[in-house]
Amino acid sequence: MNHILLKRLWRGSLVLGGSVLVCVSCYVLLPVMYPFLIAWLIALLLNPIVDWMSESLRFPRWLSVTVSLLLFLLGMMTIAAAVITRIVKEIYTVSLTMDYTLNQWRELFVRFFDSGEVQQFIQLISSIYKDNPNVQESINRNLADTAQTVTTAITNLITLFLDGIVRLLTSLPNVATIAIVVLLAAFFISKDWLRWRRTVLAWVQEPLRTPAGTIWHDLKGALFGYCRAQFLLISMTMVFVTIGLILLRVDYAITIGLLVGLVDLLPYLGVGAVMVPWMIYSFAIGNTSFGIGLAVLYAIVLVARQVMEPKVLASSVGLDPLIMLMATFAGLKLLGVLGLIAGPVAVVIIAALHRAGIFTDLRNYIMAGRH
Repeated sequence: MNHILLKRLWRGSLVLGGSVLVCVSCYVLLPVMYPFLIAWLIALLLNPIVDWMSESLRFPRWLSVTVSLLLFLLGMMTIAAAVITRIVKEIYTVSLTMDYTLNQWRELFVRFFDSGEVQQFIQLISSIYKDNPNVQESINRNLADTAQTVTTAITNLITLFLDGIVRLLTSLPNVATIAIVVLLAAFFISKDWLRWRRTVLAWVQEPLRTPAGTIWHDLKGALFGYCRAQFLLISMTMVFVTIGLILLRVDYAITIGLLVGLVDLLPYLGVGAVMVPWMIYSFAIGNTSFGIGLAVLYAIVLVARQVMEPKVLASSVGLDPLIMLMATFAGLKLLGVLGLIAGPVAVVIIAALHRAGIFTDLRNYIMAGRH
């Protein structure tokens, strides 16, 4: 075999092996190191404020970091407390009327199957099976059992939801521990930010500093741009849905608007996962005007998102929305909920590497080796 080809295969194997090692390391370490990654992101976010306090107010850096973290923590706790208080209040209100609502649904289901059209259909079936006189009674009994089954299924679903809340509450100590670790890590990272920066620059050799700086600049801009874009799109969805539900005079409009905004994170499904079944149910029970109102609201949200999403993503990240959607779905399939973030981040990293010319350099290395 050609000697040059053997060298190229060897260098290609090194590049492939290194790439696989990096991917496997990220996959293994991410579940363990994510608190420190979050801490680094918080430190990066607060760093301009810390620098301003240190330079303009002449605060020691540790004091600037402490004040910034306290302000950040206070803001997050205020927002969380307001949202949780509102949600708990409206969930409590819903729970007070839950039994009445379930009985209404059951009676509606029974009335539907007791209607003349359904009974005529049952009689038609009975006439077909006239040799068996117990058919009509058996069908009616099965329909009643079906109504009870549907009611039981809804009750079980609500029970499952409440069990999830209980599990969430029992996991709070673990969440509190992680939060403390994140805050402490963010404090030390931000306090020693300049020292860490000098250390990293010392590790990176001079020929690599230019592409590394390009990658860092692109990653920082794209990642914060993606978070900004998602925040804007979700906020837009929440505002539109909440205002629409208030105009439709829906109870618990704020809670539903917040939940629909969170559901909007799901790839492919989005707002339709809530709005479409709700519309179908409204039309099924004869509430046509409300169903039309939901349809109009859904259309407005869908059109607004389709118009805004390409512009927001293009201006904030510089990537095609379809690519981001594919990355989000792939991340969800591979890593679960964490993949909703990891997938787009991976695409952003790949795009940054491409703009920095890393793939071209790797190709040149494989083909010609070091110069």
